[in-house]
Amino acid sequence: MKAADSQIQGALMVQGTTSDAGKSTLVAGLCRLFARKGVKVAPFKPQNMALNSAVTLDGGEIGRAQALQATACYLAPHTDFNPVLLKPSSDTGAQVIIHGKALTTLEANAFFGPQSRGYKAHALTAVMQSYQRLTAQYQLVLIEGAGSPAEINLRQGDIANMGFAEVANCPVIIIADIDKGGVFAHLVGTLALLSETEQARVKGFVINRFRGDISLLQSGIDWLENHTQKPVLGVLPYLHDLHLDAEDALIPQSNSVTSSPVNSAERTKLKVLVLVFPRISNHTDFDPLRLHPQIEFSYLSLADNPLQSVIQADLIILPGSKNVRADLAFMRQLGWDKLVSKHLRYGGKVIGICGGYQMLGQHINDPQGIEDTAGCEQGLGLLAITTELMEHKTLTQVSGYLHLNGQQASFCGYEIHCGQSTSTLSGLATPIELTTASFAPKSDGQISADNQIFGTYIHGLFDQPDACQLILQWAGLEQADLIDINQIREQQLNRLADVLEAHLDVDKLTGVIA
Repeated sequence: MKAADSQIQGALMVQGTTSDAGKSTLVAGLCRLFARKGVKVAPFKPQNMALNSAVTLDGGEIGRAQALQATACYLAPHTDFNPVLLKPSSDTGAQVIIHGKALTTLEANAFFGPQSRGYKAHALTAVMQSYQRLTAQYQLVLIEGAGSPAEINLRQGDIANMGFAEVANCPVIIIADIDKGGVFAHLVGTLALLSETEQARVKGFVINRFRGDISLLQSGIDWLENHTQKPVLGVLPYLHDLHLDAEDALIPQSNSVTSSPVNSAERTKLKVLVLVFPRISNHTDFDPLRLHPQIEFSYLSLADNPLQSVIQADLIILPGSKNVRADLAFMRQLGWDKLVSKHLRYGGKVIGICGGYQMLGQHINDPQGIEDTAGCEQGLGLLAITTELMEHKTLTQVSGYLHLNGQQASFCGYEIHCGQSTSTLSGLATPIELTTASFAPKSDGQISADNQIFGTYIHGLFDQPDACQLILQWAGLEQADLIDINQIREQQLNRLADVLEAHLDVDKLTGVIA
């Protein structure tokens, strides 16, 4: 560690010209880069809107990207890393989670319209409480913005980008994605739409996802630095096959890890299909399946041919959902319920996780309108459970044993759901034995009498190599290989940090931290 690194004390905020410009990835890489140098560093995102979340050790939930960034810092996830999380439940409404706990559901006008003042004052207070705790505990806080700071219709009362940076008095760098085209217009245009004090706060730019000969870009960089009087701190290459937890966007198709020692080109593959609901949540559950060398992985969405997809599948997975009854209605509207039934008649296997587990049951009752309007929906009738949605959300990290086909595997995972499900038929196998120290041993989930359907509330089972292997064997892949997503994540974070160290002016970047 350099002496300068040991003296770092302050914060740096990464904002982007657009969504998906690379903010989350850059912050994660910087977290690992500085952590490897011995700097005590923590991630922070004031306000996040995402359906992928992680359960924290202090009993709350934060955005998946901040959990990844915590891992990059060698830290356990904490609610202070993402004090405000918005989880969309409809096209215009979202659940509001502050310091890890769900408070209410608000419509878009309450976030961004004339009525938003009360919410934003409350949210800003929570944001600054978390930020002050982090700056007191850590040498460096790396902050991720949301979307773009140049959304002029959302500037009033902003707490996610420059509004936060101004209150916290922290420096900002802006990242732009050159692969989408128009990178200089994005950077100059974003800067032009900021106020004078906000422009002064911007200390430099990072150009992301560059392919080709860097010398061909140099004249543009020279012009940009001369025009804005701000440095380009680095040009990052396009990183093929970078496998890190997605903040929210689906990664469309199977993409096995190229470094896998297994050459499975001539081996039997298991065809896995995940249904994409409009409000799909925690789809990072399936990253180990996407990357598994023996799995042919695909998503089924509105635009796909469902009949062809289901015919080819060995295993269909119903994922989590932020609005289970609405997504179940969507499923029926497209006829996916009939396709799942046909899949089962032909001997296929089905897994339901969390909201998908609830859909497989007899009824889903929401008497208080927790996720939507109050009411009761008939389930798919494939498992002998009924579910009632309750105001109190279960948020807990769990451990225990998975039992399938007379074998068992240990696991660690998490629960994040409002529903409580009750078995309507005795004698059916429960695949999950929870032994978490914080509560008495209990069981979870259900296996159908014909052993074709497996439902559980537990997220993260596929993250555990032994448990994942056991599930794949149950699904029909008898010689399933072990794949460790946690090891892959570590390899990819170190790879990312290496790239940043090679292509960023780290000394100049360190110099702008305040």
